[in-house]
Amino acid sequence: MTTFNELGISTPIMKALEKMGFEEATPIQAETIPLAKQGNDVIGQAQTGTGKTAAFGIPMLEKIDQNVKKIQGLVVAPTRELAIQVAEELNRLGKFKGVRVLPVYGGQHMERQIRALKDGPQIVVATPGRLLDHMRRKTIRINMVQTAVLDEADEMLNMGFIDDIRDILKGIPEERQTLLFSATMPKEIRNIANTLMRSPKEIKVKSKEMTVENIDQYFVEVPEKYKFDTLNNHLDIHGPDLAIIFSRTKKRVDEVAEGLQARGFRAEGIHGDLTQGKRMSVLNKFKNGRVDVLVATDVAARGLDISGVTHVYNFDIPQDPESYVHRIGRTGRAGRTGEAISFITPREIAHLKLIEKTTKSKMKRLMPPTNQEAKRGQQQIAVSNILQTIEQKELKEYHQTANELLQDHDSITVIAAALKMLTKERRETPVQISSVAPISVKKAHHSKDNNRRSNNKRHYGKRSQGGRNQGGGGGRNRKGNFQKRRNRD
Repeated sequence: MTTFNELGISTPIMKALEKMGFEEATPIQAETIPLAKQGNDVIGQAQTGTGKTAAFGIPMLEKIDQNVKKIQGLVVAPTRELAIQVAEELNRLGKFKGVRVLPVYGGQHMERQIRALKDGPQIVVATPGRLLDHMRRKTIRINMVQTAVLDEADEMLNMGFIDDIRDILKGIPEERQTLLFSATMPKEIRNIANTLMRSPKEIKVKSKEMTVENIDQYFVEVPEKYKFDTLNNHLDIHGPDLAIIFSRTKKRVDEVAEGLQARGFRAEGIHGDLTQGKRMSVLNKFKNGRVDVLVATDVAARGLDISGVTHVYNFDIPQDPESYVHRIGRTGRAGRTGEAISFITPREIAHLKLIEKTTKSKMKRLMPPTNQEAKRGQQQIAVSNILQTIEQKELKEYHQTANELLQDHDSITVIAAALKMLTKERRETPVQISSVAPISVKKAHHSKDNNRRSNNKRHYGKRSQGGRNQGGGGGRNRKGNFQKRRNRD
C-alpha cells in the first residue's frame, strides 16, 4: 500500500489527513493524486466508497491560493446529498490550509446562497441545475477556475444532466484541468472525455477492489409474498445498530418503511419524491441514531456516506452487478466488518449467479428464519442488556427489592418476567407490500423497451380472460414501464 507521505502532499493537507485518521492511500488515490498534481486531466472509473473525494480533492486543494477569495475549484455532483458530503470532506481536508468550500444546490433559498458566495469561497461543490442558474445570474463566476471535477458522471447522465454538464464545462477557461469520475463509461460520458478534456489519463479500479473485502455476503431464497416477514425476522435476530434496506421503487420504499413502523421498528424511507427538507431530516435522524433502519431507492442513497452501518439488506435484488457493489459498499467501511443480505425470489437465482460471476464474490445461502427464531433473537438482545447491566455492578440499591421478590416467587419466574418486560414483542400488524416482477438474466441483458412491452402483452393477454382487474396482469404491465422510471427515483 502507498502512504500519503509517499505522494508528496503538502504539510497543511498532511496534517488534515492525520487528524482524519488516514495514513494509507486507496488504489484510486494512489494513482490519481500524482497524475493530477502533474496537471494531467484524469478519468477515474470508480465507485463511491473507494476514496475518490480525496483523490480529486487533494490535488485541487494543493493548487488553491487561499489568499485569493475567488472560485478556483469547481466540483459538479448529481445530488444535493453528495454535494453536501463532498463539501464537508473538502472542508476537512483544506482546514489547515485555510481553504473555504461551499455547497450549492437546489432546495436552498437563492438569496442565502448568493450571500454565502459573496463571502469568497475558493471551491464550490454544486448540483448542475442550480450551478447553471447562478452562472446565468452571474452570481457564480467561473473565469478563475483552475480545476473542474465531474463526480459520478454516469449518474448525472442518468438524471438527464448531460447537456448541463457540457454547458458548464464550456463556460470554464479552456486551460483548466478536468477530472472526471464515473462508475461506468457509457458513450455519452466518453464523448465528453474526447471533446472537452485534454489527453486524459485513465485509471480504473477493478471489480475486486470495488467489492469491499470485509463484508460478509448472504442471500435468502424466498417467494415475493414472504419477503417482508422474512425481513422482520432478520432484523429481530441480528438487531443491527444501523441498517439500510434497498427497494426497487419509491412505492415499495414507502410501503416497507410504513410496514416496519407498524411492527415497532424505528424506520424511515427516502426517495426522490421527498422534499429536500424531509430528506435531510430523515438522514440526520439516521446519522444520529434516532432511526435504526433506512429504506431507500438506489438514486436516493447515491453518494451517502454514513459511518456505522452494520447491515445492508437488498429487499429487491438490483438490476446490474455494479449497483449491487455500490449498495453493499454502504457497510464494512473504515476497517469495520459488515453484512449484506439479499432476498432472492426463486426465479432470480440465475441473476444472482450473474452478480456473483461479475463481482467475483460468492454469497452464502441462509435459510429464512422462523418466527420462533426471531422471538428467540429478541430475547437474546434482552439477555445481553441484562448481562451488560450486571457488569456495571451498580445494583446494591436494588438488592433489598430483589430479595423481597424472591421470597414470593422463584428465581426462574422473576427472570422470565424481567425478560418479558425487556423483550420487544413485535406487533402482529398485517402489512401489504405491492408486488414487482422478478428480474431475470434475460431482462438484465436485453432490457430494450420493445422487448419488455411484447413480453408484457403476452402475460397480460393470458390473464385478461379472468377479468381486467386481476392483480397479476396489472403488475406485469407496470413492470414494463419500470426501466423508464427508475432513474427518477
